[in-house]
Amino acid sequence: MLWKLGQLGGLKHRTPEQWQALVDQQRDSGLSASKFCKQENIGYASFCNWRKRLADPSTDEPSGSGEASFLDLSSLMGSSTSSGAGWHIVLSLGNGVELRLSQNG
Repeated sequence: MLWKLGQLGGLKHRTPEQWQALVDQQRDSGLSASKFCKQENIGYASFCNWRKRLADPSTDEPSGSGEASFLDLSSLMGSSTSSGAGWHIVLSLGNGVELRLSQNG
């Protein structure tokens, strides 16, 4: 049997609006998320990820376009290296995960 792109739940690219409609349908159906996803042939992990993202818009990318964003940290380097202060950066990635960057003067 030949499958067209989009016939299998994991292959279809959905917009945030389409995910919101699916989240609303699941909520109104009275089914558990797991049963709803099986019935609709949707990946359970993807559904849960989108449900969380849509419930907490602050987890979306700042631009909302899905493109990578960069922050210029060159101002943290300072104009003088004679102070020996160096830099220390901690990135909080969520769920208690942190990425620590240090430089000794």
